[in-house]
Amino acid sequence: MPDPALVSHVVATTSLSASEAARVIEDVIAFHAQPVEAYVRERHAHLKAYGARNPEIFTRIAVELADRVVAAPQLSERQLRRMIYG
Repeated sequence: MPDPALVSHVVATTSLSASEAARVIEDVIAFHAQPVEAYVRERHAHLKAYGARNPEIFTRIAVELADRVVAAPQLSERQLRRMIYG
């Protein structure tokens, strides 16, 4: 279940019911939870299917990734400690 405050906000600012708002929020979260590798593979296949060539595809994906919210990789405690303490 998404954050109740967020659901309430979406209900208050749209014509959606609470259950519809929760479903939309869950869909958006799932979309942005996609790992980078999965996004790149899926996007490459999609662009390739529409006739784009690899040089164009790679440039386009790089630009898209710069503006996209992507899921953080799973990090071990050791990796987290290294980020903090070096």
